[in-house]
Amino acid sequence: MGANNFGGVFLGCSVATTRKEGIHQLRHYYASVMLAEGVSIKELAEYLGHSDPGFTLRVYAHMLPCSHDRARAVINQRFTRVIGVDA
Repeated sequence: MGANNFGGVFLGCSVATTRKEGIHQLRHYYASVMLAEGVSIKELAEYLGHSDPGFTLRVYAHMLPCSHDRARAVINQRFTRVIGVDA
């Protein structure tokens, strides 16, 4: 099945198939939701059918949540548990 051929699912329907509108944008929306909810690049690459997770990373890196805040929260939480101090 090709990228714009869904086995007749849309047969008789007028569906935009440009990169700016239609299924391609739905695919990007899907990827952005997955990344926002913590799905890894490796998993997303598999779900999107990419053989190389590096390709997926290059395409969707700008959609990854900022890791600085997450990294600070992780180390703060660990130190809080080790030292017993509220952050």
